[in-house]
Amino acid sequence: MKEENSKRYDLEERTEKCAGRVGEFVDGLAKTARKVEHGKQLIRSSGSVGANCIEANEALSKKGFLDEN
Repeated sequence: MKEENSKRYDLEERTEKCAGRVGEFVDGLAKTARKVEHGKQLIRSSGSVGANCIEANEALSKKGFLDEN
């Protein structure tokens, strides 16, 4: 069942693709000071979604996940 769910939702792959697309979007923005700073924040936040998803999937148990956070 777990394999079926991973194929159906595959959040790790989807969040990785999203982060890549966000990076491409930011690359296309004009290089003003404001857009550069906002772009950096946007890239960091889009990458952290995938990192959080991976960490949640690797938690040994629900209790272990809750204890770490």
